[in-house]
Amino acid sequence: MPITLSPTSTQCTCIIIHGANVVMHSDEMDITFEDLQLLSQTIEESILFEEESSNICVLGLPSKNTLPTAYEEIPLRTYFARNGEEASMPYFRAKALYEWLDRTRFCPRCGTRLTPGTNPQESSLTCPQCHNTIFPRIEPCIIVLVKRGNEILLAQHSQRNTQYFSCLAGFIEAGESAEHAVRREIMEETGISVTNIRYFGSQSWPFPSQLMLGFTAEYESGEIQVQESEIQRASWFNRHNCPATPPEGSLAYQLIHHAL
Repeated sequence: MPITLSPTSTQCTCIIIHGANVVMHSDEMDITFEDLQLLSQTIEESILFEEESSNICVLGLPSKNTLPTAYEEIPLRTYFARNGEEASMPYFRAKALYEWLDRTRFCPRCGTRLTPGTNPQESSLTCPQCHNTIFPRIEPCIIVLVKRGNEILLAQHSQRNTQYFSCLAGFIEAGESAEHAVRREIMEETGISVTNIRYFGSQSWPFPSQLMLGFTAEYESGEIQVQESEIQRASWFNRHNCPATPPEGSLAYQLIHHAL
């Protein structure tokens, strides 16, 4: 699903996304527009697109493909941990847009194949039949650190990042406020009631398209009873017995180490 590029495409920051990884040259040279053109012509189902407002030109490659030996891959999470949020933002944007384009092929209203939007200042897809306009989807989530005196509540998840203990998190459901989602997720996953919910900060997390809203909350009542489908183990920790936590730079890391 290639998108028509502008004459300025060669001047953009060129990014290659391969599944959940960033693609770099093995010799550490910068990715060029010629790299994007070459790989887009040789790898089936690739998606080449430009976003002028972000000054990025992106090639998205399905994870099933094998790259030539001239390239190497770095997990986007690792790139983020090494380079920080500001430097990673174009790559986060690139991955989120690629996932959106890859999954959004047809109009949800009438089923017609979508075409690129006509406004170069916005990322959108348009239906040529019913003129419906589709914008990138963002999925809001909450992530919350619960405090009880000098202790914090951390959990080991059942299905992801099982080597870490982290904050509790979940998607905001239709009709909820972020604060309501905080109370609901903590109660569902641990049986704990909380109070004094306070906003901490936010972070884009394109796996594939989350916007993480960070909060702190204070323990109110209840004993830990984990939701086994989601949580392996949850417990109270302090600065002296804190287990392995998510990598530096992540919003979960910021919440935990700000509290400790």
